[in-house]
Amino acid sequence: MQPRSAGSWLHAISVAMEQWTAQHRAFVVEAYFKNGDSAVTTLRLFRIHFNIPRHSRVPCRNTIKDWVQNFRENASALKRKPRGRIPTVRTPENVDKLRMAIVKSPRRSVRRHSAAIRLSDRSMRRILHKDLNFHPYKIAIVQELSDRDMANRRISSEQLLEMLNDDGVISTFLMTDEAHFHLPCYVNKQNYRYWAPENPQELHQRPLHSERLTVWCGVASFGVLGPYFFEDNEGAAVTVTSERYVAVLRNFCEPELRRRGIDLSSAWFQQDGATAHTARASMSVLREIFPQHLISRGGDVPWPARSPDLSACDYFLWGYLKSRVFISKHRTIAELKQSIKEEIAAIPE
Repeated sequence: MQPRSAGSWLHAISVAMEQWTAQHRAFVVEAYFKNGDSAVTTLRLFRIHFNIPRHSRVPCRNTIKDWVQNFRENASALKRKPRGRIPTVRTPENVDKLRMAIVKSPRRSVRRHSAAIRLSDRSMRRILHKDLNFHPYKIAIVQELSDRDMANRRISSEQLLEMLNDDGVISTFLMTDEAHFHLPCYVNKQNYRYWAPENPQELHQRPLHSERLTVWCGVASFGVLGPYFFEDNEGAAVTVTSERYVAVLRNFCEPELRRRGIDLSSAWFQQDGATAHTARASMSVLREIFPQHLISRGGDVPWPARSPDLSACDYFLWGYLKSRVFISKHRTIAELKQSIKEEIAAIPE
């Protein structure tokens, strides 16, 4: 017996991998019924109709009988997959086991639950979505409010409203704050999920930082004061300290207000209670520049803690500015800085 050549082996493999089409199957079934259920006659007609050489591959008798049987049972010569397969993984026991594990540890990742229960990650997700109807909720990052904060906010708001009834006060009322502008333009929270059948309204207080700019601005009736960037000599963002905050007041805020013709003796200056703002050095400079007109923790008018929504910067400026700045995706800090300057300059008085 002579061995086959490489070409003949490849031909045999390609023939073995060939799949009969629906047209082939339909012709075989029709010819089988028209010729007295004869498989031999069906094969002869099959070769003639599809012009198949004598020694080339054709369906065998068992294949023809399978196609005919499928047609009789399913009205189709194609092989049907069995329905109603009994699940071997998504069993009631595994569903209950996963439900108990999720309820006990809702912050645990699916991968860790999968390893503990010894189920595949794909099966775990199918059970969570299809059997338990659980959804992965993102964890929101917010600032916590204590019970005393609400009363302090009300008192401070009433004092400010009474002050602002005076036209002379509102024309020289300056609200200031800093904000971070991250280069990727978002804080990555994609890995934070909470699995539950309903939204648990879970809050998670944990900051996540990326490459950023720290921007200081002031908002008043005469427009936006700023921006001022807290950065080192190389242009990298730095932490806001009392020393750097004093530099903002002395080298930027005070000269800029005087340039705009603002009477500093009658101007009101508002800031929040950040440590850099209320340090001794910072408060001393502020009392000197704005005598008896300081709205701050420890100032002439107390500012309530944890109240960013009462400040014009947080209520309007930062949200509007970021919505404009991050329309474009900035690749460098220099591009981000230039965009911030242009958008602030475009804000009308």
